[in-house]
Amino acid sequence: MFGYWANMFNYELFLAAFAVLFVIIDPPGCAPIFASLTQGTSKKHQRIMAFKSVAVASGILFVFAFFGEHIFHALGIDFNALRIAGGIMLFIIALQMVFEQRTESRENRAEEALEATDDPEDISVFPMGIPMIAGPGTIASLLLLMSDADNTVDVASIMAALSAVLLITLFSFLIAGFLMKLMGKTFTNVLTRVLGFLLAALAAQFIIDGVKGALGGIM
Repeated sequence: MFGYWANMFNYELFLAAFAVLFVIIDPPGCAPIFASLTQGTSKKHQRIMAFKSVAVASGILFVFAFFGEHIFHALGIDFNALRIAGGIMLFIIALQMVFEQRTESRENRAEEALEATDDPEDISVFPMGIPMIAGPGTIASLLLLMSDADNTVDVASIMAALSAVLLITLFSFLIAGFLMKLMGKTFTNVLTRVLGFLLAALAAQFIIDGVKGALGGIM
């Protein structure tokens, strides 16, 4: 029985995809921002915003997961170029995480979004759904992962990893206020730096794979 399920699921790919997407989406980093944006509102409103934010981001990410390849083919973009560009983008994000610039940037974007919107209480689509969860880094990472999926088992494993991270994000939003008190600023800063270092290594691997693939095509 175990062997049957092992053949129906790629656990190594699931763990790799989960690690990449968890680091990029960064639920512990998004939770304090969500809490600050919904501060002073009712518990019901906070729950609605949590579910809507994750639902909007999920729709965008699943669309790119299944149709992103066709979009890039239509534009004439090679996946090796995507790997290199995505790796560079992720490396920049990693540097921002290590030097604590990403959290500050996210907070500034959130404040600007609230000032620009007509309904300051509805933060589900922007900025939480886009770009906090379904941002350029998340989309690029998902496309890179899907480009390496060789069969339906691999696709299912990546989708399972994405779903798991989105569920964790939803849970972190629902307990955002408590999570902020529990983690504290020092722990959050340490966690962000560790995740940033891991992301930098993953980004470097994306770039190396892209360069190898491009040079292999030329040679």
